[in-house]
Amino acid sequence: MSAPRFVPLADYREYPPEEMRVRARAFYEEMSRRRSVRSFSERTVPREVLEDCIRTAGTAPSGANQQPWHFVVVSDPAIKRRIREEAEKVEREFYHKRAMPEWLQAIAPMGTDESKPYLEVAAYLIAIFAKSHGDDEGGKPAKHYYVTESVGIATGILIAALHHAGLVSLTHTPSPMGFLNSVLDRPANERPFMLLAVGFPAEDAVVPPLNRKSLDVLATFK
Repeated sequence: MSAPRFVPLADYREYPPEEMRVRARAFYEEMSRRRSVRSFSERTVPREVLEDCIRTAGTAPSGANQQPWHFVVVSDPAIKRRIREEAEKVEREFYHKRAMPEWLQAIAPMGTDESKPYLEVAAYLIAIFAKSHGDDEGGKPAKHYYVTESVGIATGILIAALHHAGLVSLTHTPSPMGFLNSVLDRPANERPFMLLAVGFPAEDAVVPPLNRKSLDVLATFK
């Protein structure tokens, strides 16, 4: 085992306390406008925007820096249609046979059901995969660690980056999601983690009224 190698922390920036407060408040206000949207416009989005948002997601911390994620960006209408068909098949089974009554009651204010037209309308679908292992320098499988935590952090950063760029998104997690491996031709060591619909909101887009938890409920300072 070789000794760890380190380089100077050259890119860190420290700000005066007042600027820190301004930056923290500004970012909170920016992110507080973020909403999950189910009504998308058919307007196209420059691919370069998606590329930089995914690059940003790739800056997320991960266990042993193994970066156990893969993002498949879909704009092809035929593939989006197939994803919708497979997702709705799974969702019909879930809503009508497997969903617990308390879960259906909890999501009732969101107005969701097994119909997912946005999977075809949104400019892009981003399928996020979690990789259970990669390959070592000799080409042999090398186990990844803290995969779920790492991919979850990267997904959160991606959602923030998409919002910061002026787009809206919607998380979608049909259960099970194994069909994504087949539709998108992904290997067995990649597990579907989440599907994001991404684009511009429709002009008549509406969202349910939400109340976010206050800081005294969110956090404890000691």
